[in-house]
Amino acid sequence: MEAKLQYERWMAHPNLDPDLKKEMEGMTEQQINDAFYTNIEFGTAGMRGVLGAGTNRINLHTIRKATAGFAAYINANGPEAAARGIAIGYDNRHFSREFAFDSARVLATFGIRSYVFESLRPTPELSFAVRHLNCFGGIMITASHNPKEYNGYKLYDEKGCQLIPSLADQVIAQVNAVADELSVSSAVTPEQEKLITVIGADVDAEYYRNVKSIQLNPDVRKDDVKIVFSPEHGTSNIPVRTILGDCGYQVIPVLEQCDPDPDFSNTPTPNPEQPGAYELALKYAAANDADIILVCDPDADRMGVVAKRNGELKLMTGNQSGALLIEYIFSQLAAKGKMPANAVMFNTVVTGDLGEKIADSYGVATEKTLTGFKFIGEKVAKYEVNHEREYVFGYEESYGSLISPFVRDKDAQQACLMLAEAACYYKEHGKTLWDVLDGLYAKHGFYAETQTSVTLAGAAGAARIKEIMDGLRKERLQTIADVKVDVWQDFETREQGSDEGITALEGFTVSNVLKYFMADGSWIAIRPSGTEPKVKVYYCVKGADQKAAEEQLERYIAVMKGVLS
Repeated sequence: MEAKLQYERWMAHPNLDPDLKKEMEGMTEQQINDAFYTNIEFGTAGMRGVLGAGTNRINLHTIRKATAGFAAYINANGPEAAARGIAIGYDNRHFSREFAFDSARVLATFGIRSYVFESLRPTPELSFAVRHLNCFGGIMITASHNPKEYNGYKLYDEKGCQLIPSLADQVIAQVNAVADELSVSSAVTPEQEKLITVIGADVDAEYYRNVKSIQLNPDVRKDDVKIVFSPEHGTSNIPVRTILGDCGYQVIPVLEQCDPDPDFSNTPTPNPEQPGAYELALKYAAANDADIILVCDPDADRMGVVAKRNGELKLMTGNQSGALLIEYIFSQLAAKGKMPANAVMFNTVVTGDLGEKIADSYGVATEKTLTGFKFIGEKVAKYEVNHEREYVFGYEESYGSLISPFVRDKDAQQACLMLAEAACYYKEHGKTLWDVLDGLYAKHGFYAETQTSVTLAGAAGAARIKEIMDGLRKERLQTIADVKVDVWQDFETREQGSDEGITALEGFTVSNVLKYFMADGSWIAIRPSGTEPKVKVYYCVKGADQKAAEEQLERYIAVMKGVLS
């Protein structure tokens, strides 16, 4: 009933965008319900959803409502915040540019300065721009690795970090106070128009300079390694090709995927976590006898890697590419005497164990956060102030990493440069990337890691996701695939339990995540996605050898499939 009332309110409103009104006129009852049954919410990576008409969709009016709320939050922090302004970036998706410049105009109506990129740019460069221009915050219009039907809206603080929950809650309160999203205007006076500054090449030059500064062996031999690269129609095309080219690497671009196409016409998926993202790149690699393939997601904060193994190209997981970066960076810092005595690495509660084992071997502490790079950015900022530890790396299993914290988000440009350097360094020493990874398994233990998911869209899907998580809390899993659950953790109730009883789970904010530590040394975690209508299951399975680990992984996946059905 509420969805129908919201639909009718929109249809009767004089400010409704004509294109959205036309879409609404053709909606079925089910489509009306899905589009209007709730207001679109901020998740682990901001506000993200399907493009279209409705309060539960990404469109001009929901973007304006979010920006009006953000503007109220900025002004609540005083005139200096408004004067410092907001940096705004956007990707290649449908309406990204329109949403970005419209957001700048909405901010201007509140007396807030903004700096908008002239054309599409990577998410990490937006994070950099916030810091470089001394802005009070940032807005990035992107849906990251989601399908073409999506777009989204990320907010950043003055440190260039995505808003952590305590700040996001303040913005959300202001957004919820906007009673009528259709009444938010972006009409500006000539004087307000002066508050909008278009930025571009100057920021690019500084960002590229900082990325190049992360090199550990800039003089490594590069003429013996061929790199196929795809931006998947997204924002990394110019930055990655420019940076790698300037540093002397042999880059073979997948030309069909270099134009900023919002329909992603020449790729089955823009998500580096899925094999379809590599189909065309694999053909390029075969034709050119390439050593590695680097693929970035549309907003260029994630990097996927394919490398030769026994002469055949094989895709790595995010845990594996992260482990390789850790080994290369830490080994080189140690060899050059540059490893800090109080070094710390950050990853998340759903990131695999191998990276932590490698870090331990180099005397680097590992601290875990919840899913979402904002939590890693928060930790970086904390140690920047108190100097108790020195940051050396941060990563997630979902192909995102950060090498140098002049950016406070995942940065695929940095990852591409460092991975290219590692590939050249190891080839010069007679090894492939897979040789290095196999050596890490032999030294630290064998792991099979992956994730599975169940998509449950719409109002009915949201109800089912809640039902699944509530059911798992009501009847806790005692065994999975005939293996005993030794310890469970519930990040929503902030409790953990074992045969010895239940204790507090400290050091994390509330999050809808369940994690099971198994008697065989493996673990399994379950969480609803913060950006898609999915329940995700993460697996880190330890085995006596790789074959044993992979076989046990299949058993766990089969059982969890039944749990979520």
